[in-house]
Amino acid sequence: MFSEAPHNNHTFSSKCWNIPISLQVKTSIRASGRAEFIKEDREKMRDPEPCRIKHTEDTEQQTELIEENEENEELNEVEGINHFRTGEIPSSCSQTQKDLKKRRAKKSFTCTQCGKRLTSKHHLEFHMRVHTGEKPYKCSHCDKRFNHSGALKTHERIHTGEKPFTCDQCGKSFTQKGDLTTHMRVHTGEKPFTCDQCGKSFTHSSHLKDHMNIHTGEKLYTCDQCGKTFLRASVLKKHLKVHTKEKPHSCHLCGKSFSHLQSLKEHLKIHTGVREYMCFVCEKTFSSVKCLKLHQMIHTGEKPYKCSHCDKRFIHSGALKTHEMIHTGEKPYKCSHCDKRLIHSGALKTHEMIHTGEKPYKCSHCDKRFSRSSTLKIHERIHTGEKPYHCTACGKCFNNSSALHRHIKNNHSK
Repeated sequence: MFSEAPHNNHTFSSKCWNIPISLQVKTSIRASGRAEFIKEDREKMRDPEPCRIKHTEDTEQQTELIEENEENEELNEVEGINHFRTGEIPSSCSQTQKDLKKRRAKKSFTCTQCGKRLTSKHHLEFHMRVHTGEKPYKCSHCDKRFNHSGALKTHERIHTGEKPFTCDQCGKSFTQKGDLTTHMRVHTGEKPFTCDQCGKSFTHSSHLKDHMNIHTGEKLYTCDQCGKTFLRASVLKKHLKVHTKEKPHSCHLCGKSFSHLQSLKEHLKIHTGVREYMCFVCEKTFSSVKCLKLHQMIHTGEKPYKCSHCDKRFIHSGALKTHEMIHTGEKPYKCSHCDKRLIHSGALKTHEMIHTGEKPYKCSHCDKRFSRSSTLKIHERIHTGEKPYHCTACGKCFNNSSALHRHIKNNHSK
């Protein structure tokens, strides 16, 4: 007779596929002398985090995530069967791989539209929604529809305000785990996606994908109003609001409206005073990581964007694009009140205030109002006495750069 042996824990991981599987097996020998292998738990095997559906490519990506999860489930089942049959933990995965291929061959479902092969009828049905456009899941708060429940769940957090994923470094919360993972790279400095053409690195894959179009020159989406081209459909959609004058996002504190939700979020920080991103060189703070990165180039002197018509270089692509219109003569933004055309939307917006008489920026010290925030900023220095621009030749200080340039021209130029 066998005496009951103490439990031995064996932990093993799949080495044949690059998939996150870790199984824990307990071996116990009972009085009958039969060895039993019991799968106790499967770590890191949970449903993929739901992601927001943006367009067809994202839908296909979601399908692939679900398929990968099913493959992991199959692998667990096949490994469990092999271990039970042999009564030992195998040193290689070759037998498991063979059995997995057999199982896949038995349950292979092919899309009649594009030829893609899927591992179950359910996932084939899910994939077909890419072609049919079917969106059976409707938001209970608005009319938006989705082709799977995970995307609906994520979307509804916009209405409920739920942000279950919180950064333990700065306390910022997010609606999706993927957004938190990407945000954490701000703190760690991690940039895992590298361009194989120029070596530039990015925090997430979509930015690398957009960057690659700089090398290929590919611009897929064109505005039918002004002919401007864009790398992404989402950016074109945002741009079209310039022409339609649509501003669906309003500030509940001052009533100011914005074309984009992100612009409203940035605006709200003016009221709350939140400036969470700090430059470690000069300790200046910013309301967004994008503004911080642009500012840091002042210290590094980096100007990665060069004009194709002259040798002038710029800190960011937007400034380069605007500058190149000087060479091309392009002025895509036309005033709705007169025939004047302008290089960029910001200049158009400021110009149209001449016609409307709108002056949204009010001085906090007096009742004077201005059409531009930059003009307000200069004006408020009269009240505060701030003079940040100083002459290196004589030390005299000024409250704006134009006054400094005039002073140098009149007094120190040869």
